[in-house]
Amino acid sequence: MTRPSQALFVSVLIALALIGTSIGADPASAFTGSLESRLAAKPDLMDEFEGFDELATEFIGHNRWQSFLDIYLAEDQSIVDVVTETEAVANLFRYRAVSEADKQTLKEYIATLQAVGISNYNRDEQKAYWINLYNALTVRTVLEHYPVRSIREIDISPGFFSSGPWGKKLVTIEGVDLSLDDIEHRILRPIWEDNRIHYALNCASIGCPDLWPQAFTPENMEDNLEAAAFKFINNSRGVSIVGGRMTISQIYEWYDEDFGGTDEGVLEHLLKYARKTLARNINRRIGLIKTDYDWDLNEAR
Repeated sequence: MTRPSQALFVSVLIALALIGTSIGADPASAFTGSLESRLAAKPDLMDEFEGFDELATEFIGHNRWQSFLDIYLAEDQSIVDVVTETEAVANLFRYRAVSEADKQTLKEYIATLQAVGISNYNRDEQKAYWINLYNALTVRTVLEHYPVRSIREIDISPGFFSSGPWGKKLVTIEGVDLSLDDIEHRILRPIWEDNRIHYALNCASIGCPDLWPQAFTPENMEDNLEAAAFKFINNSRGVSIVGGRMTISQIYEWYDEDFGGTDEGVLEHLLKYARKTLARNINRRIGLIKTDYDWDLNEAR
């Protein structure tokens, strides 16, 4: 999950304007229409990756990525939620513990994916491929610059006003240089139009949906996307209601068009996955809906 690309001076203006306030001055518009939301990256299909072979039966192995996750991902670790100041859980990564040998294994896994002629595979294999590649690239990027307190400190994107690693070309697939932004906004979002992709992509931050403990495959894709959506929405990092006041993850503001493009569309999506108690509290909320996001590194300390 990448953050929206935006100029540094605009970020400062947004911060000054929105700190301590709700998104939208009109009570009828709870969290859409802010300047930051309008600056979020839009889906923009990259023509080079439109191709696929629906009759293809070959599969792409992700065993090395799975082994990496098995060793270094710490599932359901207790954290203090920065919004509610209550205990929450998150999948955290043991960056400090990664051995040099396993760093090399991760690089080799990514190199193997680079060698794949992905346009020759069916859409299910492609979807799993792009999600796993995105997450593996994110972890590799953090490891290459570790220690950092936040992925936003990895300021390698091109352009004077750019920040973070999301705009940097990190991998070459079928002769095309790609960034994390390219994979998310120019391949995954426009081709599949599946808003659950936001729960599968991890940006190495506490506020992001969890780095999922299973490598995505065509066989487990549907179950894992549903489980990831359910887990995030029913965690205070996704939706928090304290004293009737509702705070949701800023991803629903940044990418509101993927959740229906309206306040009602976002709420309908949240209610689809909310447990009964949370759903009841959502429907009984008072006041404006705030958005928040924790950019601290998702590190198991």
